[in-house]
Amino acid sequence: MTSSRRIASYVLSSTLMALLSSAVAFSQTPLQLAARAESHVSALRDGQHDFDFEIGTWKTHLKRLVHPLTGSKTWAEYDGTSIVRNVWSGRANLVELAVEGPGGRIEGLSLRLYNPDAQQWSLNFSNSRVGTLATPTVGGFSNGRGEFYDQETLNDRAIFVRFVISDITPKSIHFEQAYSSDGGKTWEVNWIATDTRVP
Repeated sequence: MTSSRRIASYVLSSTLMALLSSAVAFSQTPLQLAARAESHVSALRDGQHDFDFEIGTWKTHLKRLVHPLTGSKTWAEYDGTSIVRNVWSGRANLVELAVEGPGGRIEGLSLRLYNPDAQQWSLNFSNSRVGTLATPTVGGFSNGRGEFYDQETLNDRAIFVRFVISDITPKSIHFEQAYSSDGGKTWEVNWIATDTRVP
C-alpha cells in the first residue's frame, strides 16, 4: 500500500470513528445527558453526612485569643459542653456551646447547613450576647479534615477567616479558627477547642 493510500485510509477510518461517536452522543436526549452529568458529579462526593461523627454530647476545652491581630499573646481559657443535634436527616446540624472560665461565659450556637448543589457546608455561628448569625464560613471535608473560609471585617479591616476541624477520632475532635489580614499569606490562630466525647 502506498503512503498516500495509507493516509487516505487513516483519514477515512478516523472520520468514521468520529461520526459513530457523534451518533451515540446525538442519540441521547438532553435529559439523559444531564442525568449522566449529574450522576458523575454525585459520584464525585456526597458530603451530606460529613458531620455525623459529631452527633452527641462533648466536654469542651476552649482557648480564645483575647485581642486577635493586635500582637497580643493573652489567651482566655474555658471549659464546658457542646451538644450536637442532627437535623434534616444529616443535611444539617445544630451545635449548642456553653463554656465558662476566668474570662466569663460563652454561649454559642452554630447552625451547619449542607448545600447539595455546591456540595459544601456553611457554618453559621451566633453568640447569645449578640443574638444574630455571623457571616458563614463555607467549605467541606477532604481526607478527614474540614476547612471552611469567609471574609469579614475586624476593627474596620477586611480579613479572611479560616475554620479547621481536624484530628477526628470517635472520642475527640480538634477545632481551630484563624484570621489573616494579609490576604491569606499568614494566619494567626485565635480560637482552639478540643472536644472529648461524653460516654
